[in-house]
Amino acid sequence: MTTKDLIIQALDDVPESALSEILDYVQGQRLEQSQSLQERIWQAYLESEHEREEVYRRLADS
Repeated sequence: MTTKDLIIQALDDVPESALSEILDYVQGQRLEQSQSLQERIWQAYLESEHEREEVYRRLADS
């Protein structure tokens, strides 16, 4: 049985009143992962821009 299956099985025993709190937690985790990915992409862009700064300057001056 996979971890996902175990989580789904465990959720069957959770009272309905607690499910919204669990959903909030899961959505928060997804948001953090998304933001982390965006931060890594932005950092890679900035590093690329820094590495090519001389090329961009020469193009702008020509």
